[in-house]
Order: sequence, then structure tokens, then C-alpha cells
Amino acid sequence: MLVSTSFLNSKNPINDLKKLNETDTDYIHVDVMDGKFVENKTMPFKEMKNISKYTSKRLDVHLMVENPEKYIDDYATLNTEYITIHLEIENPEKYLEQIREYGIKPGLSIKPTTDIKEIIPYLPLTEQILVMSVEPGKGGQTFLEETPARIKEIKKILKEYSINSIINVDGGINNETINKCKNAKADMVVSGTYIIGNDDFQEKINSLR
Repeated sequence: MLVSTSFLNSKNPINDLKKLNETDTDYIHVDVMDGKFVENKTMPFKEMKNISKYTSKRLDVHLMVENPEKYIDDYATLNTEYITIHLEIENPEKYLEQIREYGIKPGLSIKPTTDIKEIIPYLPLTEQILVMSVEPGKGGQTFLEETPARIKEIKKILKEYSINSIINVDGGINNETINKCKNAKADMVVSGTYIIGNDDFQEKINSLR
């Protein structure tokens, strides 16, 4: 199981990024919020650019924003492997293509209440489907029990359309909910509070493998 660690709720991002750099986490998950698509707002890109130098890990960027264009341009300048936009914004195809033009892997995120079949037209442009197992916008929420069934349905659709996108699960991931994701055959999980809210980051990452 791949692990992408979020530092959304970090009280000391520089220190936590340094500590994460000493672990074997696969990615640093960067939550970007504009205060419009979701209620909360995260640090400006200028600040993220400054603190990104404290880790050599590849970035897995999740854009919870109404208009991703400028954010894509900005995060393409960092050590970014994935940039994920939301299915629920206007014209997602345009932004998935913009991400691909940078040679970065495009991801498509889907809210818990969105009909899964709505991802189908965009599948050829995606390399990651980010399944939200909480409502997007803040950390520390409880894993939604219907998530495994949604993962399985997406897995079935990917197979039906011969799409090789990985399935990533974001929200409420811990040593108990991880088993539900594994049983549903997810490829990667995003975990934040469970990892960085503890002293031994590596121990918590190990428990998710």
C-alpha cells in the first residue's frame, strides 16, 4: 500500500516535513484550498514553495479550488508527481489536459455524494482517482462507511474501460480504516492526523502498509 502523508493539520510544518523526509512515506500530500470550493483556505503558494525545500519527497497535490489554472502553473514548478483536481468543478477536462502538458500525472477527485459514473468521460486523461472518504475541506474527520463500496465500483469501471489509474483514498485513514481500503483493493491512501499527530511517524506509516 502506497502512503501519501498530509501535513494539513501540522502545527509546525517545517519540522514535520523534515521528519517526514526521514521516513519512507511515498509522497507528501499537499492540500490546497481556496475558501470557495471548500470553506477553509490554506497557506499561499509562496509559503508552500518556501517550506517545500525541507523535503525531497515527491508531492501529491490535491487542489480543492474552483479555478485550478494558476495553481497548476505554480505547483508544476515544484517536485510534483501528481496534481489532482475535483470532478465537481467546471470543465475538468481542460485542467486535466493542462496538468498533462507539464508532464505531471493528472488526478481526479470525487466527493462522497457525487455519482461515480460521472468520472467515466474523464478517465482517459487520469492517472489517479482520489476517492474522498470524508467531505473535503478539513482534516481529522471520520471515515465514511460507504467508501469501500465506492472504491470497488470505481475499480470495476477502470477495468471495464481498460484504464490504469491508481485509486487513492483520502480522509479518516488510520490503523483500523486502512483494512477497509485494502479489502476494497485501493492502491494508495492519504493519512494526516494519524501520522503527524504522533511522535513516531515511521511507526504509523508502517501500520498502514
